[in-house]
Amino acid sequence: QLLQEQETANKELAYHQFLFDELAALSLQENELEQLDAELKLLSNASLIKEQLSAVYFPLKENDQPIVQQLKSLQQKLKSILSIDNRLETLNSRLTAGIIEIQDIADELERMENTVHLDDERMSIINDRLSAGYKLLKKHGLQETNQLIALQQQLEEKLQRIINASASIETLEIQQQQLHAACQQTAAAITAKRQAQVKPFAIKVNQLLLQVGMPNAVLQIQLRPSVLSSYGADDIAFLFDANKSNRFEPIGKVGSGGELSRLMLSIKSLVAKKLSLPTLIFDEIDTGISGEAAKQVGLIMRSLATAHQLIAITHQPQIAAMATTHYFVYKASKDNKITTGVKRLDDAERITAIAQMLSGEKPSAAAIANAKEMLGKQ
Repeated sequence: QLLQEQETANKELAYHQFLFDELAALSLQENELEQLDAELKLLSNASLIKEQLSAVYFPLKENDQPIVQQLKSLQQKLKSILSIDNRLETLNSRLTAGIIEIQDIADELERMENTVHLDDERMSIINDRLSAGYKLLKKHGLQETNQLIALQQQLEEKLQRIINASASIETLEIQQQQLHAACQQTAAAITAKRQAQVKPFAIKVNQLLLQVGMPNAVLQIQLRPSVLSSYGADDIAFLFDANKSNRFEPIGKVGSGGELSRLMLSIKSLVAKKLSLPTLIFDEIDTGISGEAAKQVGLIMRSLATAHQLIAITHQPQIAAMATTHYFVYKASKDNKITTGVKRLDDAERITAIAQMLSGEKPSAAAIANAKEMLGKQ
C-alpha cells in the first residue's frame, strides 16, 4: 500500500515541489499582503497626508496665535472670577481637560506628519512583493495571505510524507524479510514432519483399504517443493490406483463413487484422530462390498461416530445396523406428484427395515431374527 501511495505521490512530486518552492521563495508573513497594501496606500498619498496633517496641527500650536494658547488665555479670564461664582469651578476643570486633550492631539498630529515621507524605493519594493503575492493568490484561487501560508504548510506536509514513506517502506521491507525467513523456517519444519509421515500414513491407509474390501487399491502420497503459502512450502498429491495397474492418478480423477468413499473413509478415520472434524457424510460407501468387508466398513464408521457426527447413505444391513439412528428415505405418489420423505425408524421399524435389506420386501423369520441379532435386540 505504501509503495502504491509513493508511486502516485512521486508522479506529483515535481509539481508539488515546484509549488512549495514558489511559496517558500516569497516567504510570506501572517497578513503581510494586507499590511503592505495599506502601507502602499499611505506612501502613494504621502504628500497629501503630510499637507493635511500640517494644516491641522499648525493652527493648533504653531501659528502666530495658536488655538491652544488662545484657550489658555480665555481660561485665565475665567479663573479671575472663580472666587466670585463657585459654579464656574466645574466649567474651569472641563476647559483644562479640553486644553490638555487638544494639546495632545496637536502633538500626535505633528509626530505623524514627521513620520510620513515619500519613499520611491520602498514603494517599488512593496509593488514588486504585492505583485508576486497577488499572482500566487490568483494562481491558487485564494483571497488572503494566510491562505497561501496554509497552502505552503500543506505542500510541505505532502513532501514530508513522501520522504517519510521511503523510510517506512524500508522498515517494512526489513520486517517482511524477517517474517518471510521465519515462515520459511516454519515451513521447513512442517515439511520435515510431512516427510516423516508420508510412508507410515500411506501404509496405514492401504491397510484400511484392504480391510474395507479393496485389496487391489493402493494410495501413494507425493510431496514436492512449492511456493510458500499459508499451508507451507509443499505441493501434496494423493495418487490412487484402484486395480494394481501401476498407473497412479489424482484421487479426484479415478475410482468410482464407492471406491472414493471408502478411500476417504480410510483417510479421514486416521485424520479424525488428530483433528476435530465437524460432520462427515458418506454416500453409498458400500458400493461393491458385502459380508465381512461391509462389516469392517461399519466398524470403522462406528468408531468415527464416537467423536464426530457421521451421516451415511447405505444399502448394506451390516452398515445400517451399526448406526445410532436410522432414517428411512422413501418416495410416495400424492396428487399425481412424486414426493420424497424421510422417516426416523423406531426399534421395531428398524428391525423390519434391516430384515428387508437382508432378504427382500417380505422378510422371512430367519431374516428378522438375523436383523435382531445384528441390532443386538435378542
